[in-house]
Amino acid sequence: MSLRAQVAGCGGYLPERVMTNDELARRLDTSDAWIRQRTGIGERRIAAAGELTSDLALAAAKRALRHAGISGSDLDLIVLATATPDHTFPATATKVQAQLGMKRGAAFDIQAVCSGFIFALAVADNAIRVGQARTALVIGAETFSRILDWQDRGTCVLFGDGAGALVLRAAPDAGPGGRGMLSTHLHSDGSLYDILYVDGGPSSTGTAGHLRMEGREVFRQAVHHLSEAVEEALAAHGLSGADVDWLVPHQANLRIIDAIGKRLSLRPGQTVVTIERHANTSAASIPLALDEAVGDGRIKPGHLVLMEALGGGLTWGASLVRW
Repeated sequence: MSLRAQVAGCGGYLPERVMTNDELARRLDTSDAWIRQRTGIGERRIAAAGELTSDLALAAAKRALRHAGISGSDLDLIVLATATPDHTFPATATKVQAQLGMKRGAAFDIQAVCSGFIFALAVADNAIRVGQARTALVIGAETFSRILDWQDRGTCVLFGDGAGALVLRAAPDAGPGGRGMLSTHLHSDGSLYDILYVDGGPSSTGTAGHLRMEGREVFRQAVHHLSEAVEEALAAHGLSGADVDWLVPHQANLRIIDAIGKRLSLRPGQTVVTIERHANTSAASIPLALDEAVGDGRIKPGHLVLMEALGGGLTWGASLVRW
């Protein structure tokens, strides 16, 4: 019997501290109007002193497990997507594993920056399909505020901290119309490494470093590659934009989100947008948006949900799930 991963629960967590555009404008040559016009961002959350990526991940994980009606001891796989781990090693996922009381299976991190959650979903889905796991927790968690240059108005206004998680369970593959993960499509191009990166690391500088970005080039690449990825995902199942109930994109820039929605001929209301309140939370942005849309009743069982993201590397991908 062939298996498929079905979504059993979701959860999200945002730090309490809210940083508005006006607060940034008091210390930088920028304004609320300038940031909103170019990005769609109005505010972002900032992790408290001593609040680690693992803390955010654990809070989101507990909520996802509660939504699924299970406990950490029921898990046999945790895949945690993050570019801001607690330590260089061990994996932040293992700390979450211990705190959840998970005693079997495996827990590890995956690093594909803003595409990380899509990549982590693919890993967990594949593990379930081949029988390596029965119940998996997929987390995206970031404390990007720790790697920002707060004097660089081109980058520090864009990002925030947060975490989101999904619980996946093995179920019989019921075909294209059945609930569950349909497919995930992953890509990368290392020749574009230098347009979005952090200028530090254990083997280069021995420091965490700061995020650096060529904004215009990243924007151009994002529209191009994300359009290709969503079309690839739909074509793999003989679907079109008309079949999609919800687009849940990585929350990087409102103009990019709008461009992909128009490419699919979606109505504005069919795209889940959280960027105004969350900013870009990297690997956490898609699961945070999913959690919000499930919580308020927009995403319902049976809906076809299309997710997409692009991040440093460059990495990009798309995933289709029947909720």
